[in-house]
Amino acid sequence: MTAFESQVTVAGQAMDLYANRPQDRSGPLAAAVVIQHAPGVDEFTRAMTDRLAEAGYHAVAPDLYHRQSEPGGPLERMGRLKDKEVIADVNATVDALRDESGVDGERIGIVGFCMGGRVTYMMAAVNPHLKAAVAFYGGNIMKPWGEDVPAPFDRTADIACPLLFHFGADDTNPSPEDRQRLDEALSRAGKSHEFHEYAGAGHAFMNFTSEERYRPDAELAAWPRTLEFLERHLGGA
Repeated sequence: MTAFESQVTVAGQAMDLYANRPQDRSGPLAAAVVIQHAPGVDEFTRAMTDRLAEAGYHAVAPDLYHRQSEPGGPLERMGRLKDKEVIADVNATVDALRDESGVDGERIGIVGFCMGGRVTYMMAAVNPHLKAAVAFYGGNIMKPWGEDVPAPFDRTADIACPLLFHFGADDTNPSPEDRQRLDEALSRAGKSHEFHEYAGAGHAFMNFTSEERYRPDAELAAWPRTLEFLERHLGGA
């Protein structure tokens, strides 16, 4: 694999990208945009990007905090994000992938964790180039970030690709009630979706950097399902 840093320009400002791709694959690759959790493009987000590269994808994680110069913890930094800016950032990342000579621009998916699961749900509705979306325990889907924008939930009818959603059974955001509302809305809109719930797991069960939250049994079930879903909808890595 080859891990590297690059940048794209969004609204006149440079945004850092962490990327990785396999070296032993010929021909244009399927690609995956990896959306960070609240701590940012950290050890965990980079590891998930690397694991997708190990599976054969050109994977890239944009730094959605690139506009922020103020200090603050993860929740504070996440609270400063605006949906319009996030959409612009992810769209720029997708455009960069589509311009990449080693990427098949018709086989791009998106995978997000925590706040990234929320962003994944939203982007499945606003970017038609995405062909598969995987959301891990995405909370706050019913809430907009910023003024005069719809919540991701309110964009459900516009979702244009299959969606896989992983939930912790003990999570409170998204809660079991949130899961039911999402399932009903997606079904009512005729959207292809799969939901999986993991007993004994709460929020951030994939995060191996958190001894308190990490649940290896849930991870061992969720990750193969993710790779199978991406392979099915992106035509294989």
